[in-house]
Amino acid sequence: MRPRIVLFGDSITEQSFRPGGWGAALADTYTRKADVVNRGYGGYNTRWALFLLQHLFPLDSTKPSAAATVFFGANDAAILGRTSERQYVPLEEYKENLRKIVFHLKECCPTMLVVLITPPPVDEAGRKEYAQSVYGEKAVELPERTNEVTRLYAEQCVELAKEMGLRSVDLWSKMQETEGWQRKFLSDGLHLTSEGNAVVHQEVVRVFNEAWLSAAEMPYDFPHHSEIDGKNPEKAFQHQCL
Repeated sequence: MRPRIVLFGDSITEQSFRPGGWGAALADTYTRKADVVNRGYGGYNTRWALFLLQHLFPLDSTKPSAAATVFFGANDAAILGRTSERQYVPLEEYKENLRKIVFHLKECCPTMLVVLITPPPVDEAGRKEYAQSVYGEKAVELPERTNEVTRLYAEQCVELAKEMGLRSVDLWSKMQETEGWQRKFLSDGLHLTSEGNAVVHQEVVRVFNEAWLSAAEMPYDFPHHSEIDGKNPEKAFQHQCL
């Protein structure tokens, strides 16, 4: 049986199986070696994600996941008093919710590779342009998210990973290393372009490789066709690779 990798997060995860998405690219990287499962929920924050844990990761499962990415924070960092305030989660609660998610995953399987991913940076001008394109004159002047506030959530995510001995991807910092990141990596000031998705894929693969989940070192679930004798095919299937 192939190992299972679950991508747990908000809309940036939900959209990751679209053409050019980082989840689809990850599934391609692990073709015939691991099953990549999308469990992204657009609009969700860590508070709401807690209600999903037992459904998505049941403690009595006989086939727990081998790895999981936990990618929340973009919605938690919404600002009170602005258009997306119902998604807002206080900073300390965000960190504790992430901790609860990790505890649950580790209770499911102590050996599960859990990778925390910070929210991406926010291009406030891009968010304003997007709001105007959708709401026209009704669009509010102040952005519902800011890069500075999102930085605080990203820092808490990285800090928690260090506290719990987990691996993490600091997407907030990584993307801003590139000049013009606002347009290159973000389609609407928050969600990812194909280039932004490529950054996430690259970073997740890097972290998996540094751990024990390198696709290059994993066997195929069944023999490669070159190993099958046309006259005696059953020989190749006497022992499954996994």
